[in-house]
Amino acid sequence: MRRARGFTLLEVLVALAVLAIALGAVIQTAGGFTRNQAYLRDRTFADWVAHNQLVSMQLADTWPATGQQKGDVSFPEAASGNTAREWRWVVQVTQTPEQDLRRVDIEIFPLAAPDQPPLARLSGLVRKP
Repeated sequence: MRRARGFTLLEVLVALAVLAIALGAVIQTAGGFTRNQAYLRDRTFADWVAHNQLVSMQLADTWPATGQQKGDVSFPEAASGNTAREWRWVVQVTQTPEQDLRRVDIEIFPLAAPDQPPLARLSGLVRKP
């Protein structure tokens, strides 16, 4: 009598279980990568917004008053069908020991979630025009 070749039902079920566990891990890793990529994109945009705010204050012809200022900005500008992101910036201006310099601390928040910690922080100096 010849013995039949092939896999038993138990071997097939074990192979499918191993495959399901492996694919679950791959899907979870890909999801984590996607979330991380979106977070890093937002952090990069927030950093650009902070730098833009600091440079605009440094190039302005007016001397910034001490205290806190707030505002909103869209960045990046909508291009090629992409929607712009909305950001809230908070600027704290303080006087330094040097009379012709003021310290500027900038925090950037996503406008959709202002209760979260800032995505970017930047400090710089503005000289008297």
